[in-house]
Amino acid sequence: MGQPRKLFIRTYGCQMNVYDSERMAESLSGYEQVASPDEADLILLNTCHIREKAAEKVYSELGRLKGLKATNPDLRIGVAGCVAQAEGAEIMRRQPLVDLVVGPQSYHRLPELEARAREGRQAIDTDFPAEDKFEHLRGRRAARGPTAFLTVQEGCDKFCAFCVVPYTRGAEVSRPPERVLAEARDLVERGVREITLLGQNVNAYHGGDWSLALLIRSLAGIDGLERIRYTTSHPNDMSDDLIAAHGEVEKLMPYLHLPVQAGSDRVLKRMNRKHTAESYVRLIERIRAARPDIALSGDFIVGFPEETEADFAETLALVERVGYASAFSFKYSPRPGTPAAERAQVDPAEADDRLQRLQALLTRQQRATQDAMVGREVGVLFERPGRMPGQMAGKSDHLHAVHVTADVAPGMLRRVRITGSAPNSLAGELCAG
Repeated sequence: MGQPRKLFIRTYGCQMNVYDSERMAESLSGYEQVASPDEADLILLNTCHIREKAAEKVYSELGRLKGLKATNPDLRIGVAGCVAQAEGAEIMRRQPLVDLVVGPQSYHRLPELEARAREGRQAIDTDFPAEDKFEHLRGRRAARGPTAFLTVQEGCDKFCAFCVVPYTRGAEVSRPPERVLAEARDLVERGVREITLLGQNVNAYHGGDWSLALLIRSLAGIDGLERIRYTTSHPNDMSDDLIAAHGEVEKLMPYLHLPVQAGSDRVLKRMNRKHTAESYVRLIERIRAARPDIALSGDFIVGFPEETEADFAETLALVERVGYASAFSFKYSPRPGTPAAERAQVDPAEADDRLQRLQALLTRQQRATQDAMVGREVGVLFERPGRMPGQMAGKSDHLHAVHVTADVAPGMLRRVRITGSAPNSLAGELCAG
């Protein structure tokens, strides 16, 4: 039996792309993953199309790979993910060194595409196939760390005016619950203790008659699975049963990422978000009533077309009312083909100024949240060695990074008393027992 070929995958963007990269690697039997493109026989760029100039960044990366192709004629290079879906054959036209292109809904066909590329034939697939790609993928193979992502839902039907996801990932589709549960059990058998359920709009999960709340309750019954999280959610799909699950399912961690995007109703309407600032705040109140210690995270876009300073002031006011443990904030970037890209744009310097002011407020809230953890006991799932000798690092129930100086192994779940707060992490010591 010959030596396995070498596979290098570079992953851009969200957690769903991380999951997709794992599944692509598992689908390619006869390959082993390597840490550097210099060693590879096949390089895959798994791309994201959410931020500005995403495609140009991919072409720039491809340009850097030209030298490797020149020195290794047997090297094959592929582009996968959302840029592949959006650009299609244009990628091969602009960059002839690319041997295969595969969209995010077709990567179960990657072995066939790789074989065609090895034969020197064009290998491109950006269809939205009728079959369930997950049914065609191999079972999970590799030994695992203590945490894992698990995609349960893909696509989005919301059509926010700024977003390309409905065009690159397609309509909302949910995986059958029995397949999700089977994959979760397999992950647990391989050492996983925490699973994060993924979807472009994960709380819209509708596996037959199953809601996300019912799926979470069923996952909580798996022996050895200690923690459950999910991301990313839409406020309009935060159902009563899901809110109740936050208060009733012990394994569902007290952390929720619930993007609002803006605090101005005028801007939210222009974004096609279909919720108001007040309805969002009332929703947060209901969630906190169910789980008072929940840590909240959000997404914000500043400088959306036609946003005024008064609109932005309403966003700051909403942030003050809610209080976030963490958040992601971005300056609006036009995505070709979306409605917002055709509208009057905010002056870039003004958008930059607003972003800096918003991030300063969010940073103050994040630091205050972390500082308030000092003296408290939290559960920490340890994942890897810390930066200093003798340290181990992991994540708290609230998703804070925590490190201790102690002899604990990856995968251990221990109670930790928090002793210090730094800008992006907490220090702690193991509790007795």
